[in-house]
Amino acid sequence: MSLPPDPFENQPTGNPERSGGSTAVIERQELQQEVEPGDSERFSHYVRKEKIMESAMTGDPVVALCGKVWTPGRDPHKFPVCPDCKAIYDGLKPEGGKGKGPKEPKK
Repeated sequence: MSLPPDPFENQPTGNPERSGGSTAVIERQELQQEVEPGDSERFSHYVRKEKIMESAMTGDPVVALCGKVWTPGRDPHKFPVCPDCKAIYDGLKPEGGKGKGPKEPKK
């Protein structure tokens, strides 16, 4: 019965017959992302600016257009826009795309 192959056989430090101090160096780039677990499931939501500011001061949760209730605390630019919030927001815009919300036709 034979022994399994030595995994260190071809490494510079694994061969006792070689003298001298050779060192193997493996270079790699370390990518660091500032995200937390579960961030892949998160979106940026649409909320009125004054409600965001109020929440920052009081710590009270806010309600997004889609109905999500949470306390903002992350950079919204790191996440995609919530598709439900976007659809609701786009539905609020007048036809011309200008203005601050839906307008009633004059009679």
